[in-house]
Amino acid sequence: MTARRAMTAWSPLVSALDGLIMKPSLLFHTVRHLKSKQIYGRVAARLRRQIVDRSPAPQLRQRMGPWVAPVERPASLLGRWHVRFLNEEGEIEQADQWNDARKSMLWRYNLHYFDDLATRSSPERAAMQRELIGRWILENPSGMGIGWEPYPLSLRIVNWIKWCLGGQQHEPHWIDSLAVQLRWLERNVEWHLLGNHVLANAKALVFAGMFFAGEEADRWRAQGLDIYWHELSEQILADGGHFELSPMYHAIILEDLLDLMNAARAYGQETEPVVKTLPTTISGMRKWLTAMTHPDGCPAFFNDASFDIAPTISDLEAYATRLGLEAVAKLPEGVHVLKSSGYACINCAEMTAILDMAPVGPDYIPGHAHADTLSFELSLGRERIVVNSGTSTYAVGPLRTAQRSTASHSTVEIGDLSSSEVWGSFRVARRARVFDVKICDQSEPCVISASHDGYHRLAGRPTHRRSWCFSRQSLIVRDEITGQGAHPALARFYFAAGIVARAQPSGLAGLLLTQSGRSIMWTVSSPARIQKGVWYPGFGKTIQNEVLAVPIDTGALETHFRWS
Repeated sequence: MTARRAMTAWSPLVSALDGLIMKPSLLFHTVRHLKSKQIYGRVAARLRRQIVDRSPAPQLRQRMGPWVAPVERPASLLGRWHVRFLNEEGEIEQADQWNDARKSMLWRYNLHYFDDLATRSSPERAAMQRELIGRWILENPSGMGIGWEPYPLSLRIVNWIKWCLGGQQHEPHWIDSLAVQLRWLERNVEWHLLGNHVLANAKALVFAGMFFAGEEADRWRAQGLDIYWHELSEQILADGGHFELSPMYHAIILEDLLDLMNAARAYGQETEPVVKTLPTTISGMRKWLTAMTHPDGCPAFFNDASFDIAPTISDLEAYATRLGLEAVAKLPEGVHVLKSSGYACINCAEMTAILDMAPVGPDYIPGHAHADTLSFELSLGRERIVVNSGTSTYAVGPLRTAQRSTASHSTVEIGDLSSSEVWGSFRVARRARVFDVKICDQSEPCVISASHDGYHRLAGRPTHRRSWCFSRQSLIVRDEITGQGAHPALARFYFAAGIVARAQPSGLAGLLLTQSGRSIMWTVSSPARIQKGVWYPGFGKTIQNEVLAVPIDTGALETHFRWS
């Protein structure tokens, strides 16, 4: 390959890296982990001649069984034509508003998903939804605009099919449009991204392959099932977790697999090899999500995570019950280690703690990773006490960078840097590796400890080691830094919104007052200060909270939390 051809091959990859001016080391440590399939897939996508196939749609397949009611979504179509996505409202009265550049990319993606079709319906809403489907077909020419990108395309295909399976009468030109969309997706599977994106592509292909009949539909179904067969064995870990290690995306993929089981039963496809593995895969994923969910019923905030994007665990469990799957038992008291993922959940009396001793994600797709290594979250009863800051945007910029940084998590920052080099919207260069994990859970107190090498790139190769010591009425967090040298180090403990944090004049002790009236005493071995912080519980949401910030000047820190 000539130098010019080499640059041409790499240029699509480089141009995709958020348009930033990169340090050579950032680019090198980001790109070196990619799979050849991703590089080839991106280059092929840029060079591929796009063809719109408008040939007649295949016949529809006869359904052989009932379609079980899936998870219901909140309404996003609020009126004619007023919509709300990611807690931001907008209008789609005009055709050009489908691709309004004034809205964020993710907001426009949501506009094209058609999640409103999964909302509790009424004659008036159904009429408006029918008109919107017709408008989409008319106002989004084949292959043009954001709605034809593979991810929103995949979600829309599934939502249209599920709407029809739910009893809505389709129009002939909708079916023709679905076939055109499927042929486009078939040629544009997101091999350059892999991960949850390629699973979404596979779901759409399988759904269409069941919904339609004939040779073309069989090809779609076979392609989708083949993707699932190869990807699920890698993406779903032995402990049931999805390998991108985001509780939010885990819940989304769990819903997808429940939908796939539902459709397979409706069309008599239970004997497909992938479908036969679903009960076991789904069971493991449900157990994993149970461990990663706080007593308030919502997920822990590790990596990209937010409320109101994925279905709640209660919605998913109700769906599983409707499909006839056995209930997942509540976690008993004790330590529950998700060894393949790197998380641990501790239940002790009314305390629930979730610890992050995980890698940032799969090396070749850490796009949803945060620099949150050795962070943790803590609940007492149904109240969250210690939290991570959450995710409110995917738009490249200072806010996205800050939310992914170590400084936005309940862990230790060294040298004013993040433990993993998160940059852009979805990039990670050098990343922290956890080692020397030790778990002593034979009796109370339970002690868990781990180290990471995320700061070995600094002079002196600092290593952060954290241990958590749990008992029924206390938590002691010990932080040790070896090789710290002159690098400043700061431990932060973010508190849930509504908690009032107070400190004594010495900065060595204080009190937390929760919204329910509970008092929690804290003490530290180094003078601390209470700072103002921000919690991002949803996209487009910002809530003020308080942070206990404790400098580590002597290479060690001990932080006690005690409650009654």
